[in-house]
Amino acid sequence: MFRDLKVRFGIIILLIVGALFALAPSATDDLPDWWKDSVHKVKLGLDLQGGMHLILEVQAEKAVESYMERTKNDVESYLKSKKILVVSTQRKGLAIQIKYVEPEKKSESVSSLLSSRYPELKIVKTAHEAGHGILVLELSQKRKEAMERAAVDQALETIRNRIDQFGVTEPDISRQGKDRILVQLPGVKDPQRAIELIGKTALLEFKLVDDEHSLEDALKGNIPPGDEILYQRIVDPDTGAVTRKPYLIKKKTLLTGDVLKDAQVRINTQYGEPYVSITFDSRGAEIFEKITGENVKKRLAIILDNNVYSAPVIQERIAGGRAQITGRFTTQEAHDLAIVLRAGALPAPVKILEKRTVGPTLGQDSIRRGITSVIIGGLLVVVFMIFYYKLSGIVADLALSLNVIFIFAVLAAFRATLTLPGIAGIVLTIGMAVDANVLIFERIREELRLGKTPRAAMEAGFAKAFITILDANVTTLIAAIVLFQFGTGPIKGFAVTLSIGIISSMFTAIVVSRTIFDFAFEKRRIRKISI
Repeated sequence: MFRDLKVRFGIIILLIVGALFALAPSATDDLPDWWKDSVHKVKLGLDLQGGMHLILEVQAEKAVESYMERTKNDVESYLKSKKILVVSTQRKGLAIQIKYVEPEKKSESVSSLLSSRYPELKIVKTAHEAGHGILVLELSQKRKEAMERAAVDQALETIRNRIDQFGVTEPDISRQGKDRILVQLPGVKDPQRAIELIGKTALLEFKLVDDEHSLEDALKGNIPPGDEILYQRIVDPDTGAVTRKPYLIKKKTLLTGDVLKDAQVRINTQYGEPYVSITFDSRGAEIFEKITGENVKKRLAIILDNNVYSAPVIQERIAGGRAQITGRFTTQEAHDLAIVLRAGALPAPVKILEKRTVGPTLGQDSIRRGITSVIIGGLLVVVFMIFYYKLSGIVADLALSLNVIFIFAVLAAFRATLTLPGIAGIVLTIGMAVDANVLIFERIREELRLGKTPRAAMEAGFAKAFITILDANVTTLIAAIVLFQFGTGPIKGFAVTLSIGIISSMFTAIVVSRTIFDFAFEKRRIRKISI
């Protein structure tokens, strides 16, 4: 019996030491670096330290539309490279219709060419009219759904990469439902800049400027086939006035940001203005060299999210895989542009469904009120237990104190977030922890009234109350797990502390309290229970 008691005391002491080790960084900064690196401070939610809360919707269907549009252009280029004269290509939803000049006997050859190159597209229609062949390629519904799921996953990783480079500490970025992303950024000082950084699609494209047709005619509505009008935003450095300069751009994309290797901010030594230097990977460098070699003396527009940043004239073939994006940036604008280019383009636009900003003042007030509620609630319970159960009440209060310490230690060790509803969960746990001791103590009182010895009454009280305590706590734990699984934000914060508190309270009420009683009977040889 004594050996078992020493084992239990050893386990309890180890847990207390481990809990204090985990909580020390939250209490003081005067600790060795290895200590602070191994265990972090208790992570506070937005409602406690201030910051920004966003729920984003990924418009995944736009990713599919973009893919089909790129595929349409690629199909046309591919058939032309095979000496097949394409009359027209049209996209209607998930289908691409191709009309080409081809004798009837060659129709099967065109079908096989496209089937082998585009296995994800199914040929759903073939026809012939007036010496022309017509093919309709369609993307399957299954493939469409897979692309939409992949778009949300890619958007999640892209946003996470951007925020990591933005410098936010302890961000919470997670997927919610089919196409939504939760973003929580504690301590953000400039919410608007963060929103712009997160929501920027950052689709970088290189397209030729159409100098062969009249821009004035295009602005009047006579846009040549295969062209579009895009604008460059120009800010006057002296007055701040914003003007928009139109360009007639060829729709065909020659190069995209998919082949970028790096993007860094540089300073123009001549004018002292920042610009973004981009470096292509080996494939991108090869394509860029080919584009510049074939289009000397033509203007190449650098376009980000349908906004023209610059349109320099290509003077010569450019090798080495480097280019510059200029546009009268501020240093911060150039830095943010470099971030989104390095992190990659979002596969689809994102829409902000919910936006909340919590100021640090409100957060400090929440912390103060939350701590006050825990202290007042805890003191009332402590006083009641001592008044009603005497020395046994002190044992219950000791177990209750350890319970609170264990809750915060687990939050720190597993880097869980403490929120204002989480503090409410701790207050509720305090009541539930005492409830377990009340059940045990009332059982002990009943056994004493039946005439049992103090030792026998104590053992019977713990044994008979155990099933009731287990039943009550397990059902509550199931409810807490359901809340965590299906809840969002504040509800999850409540469920986290409630779940930890339930497990901790069962340990402290049953194991810790029982060990103290056993020690009193085994070592102190008490003859009466103060209960």
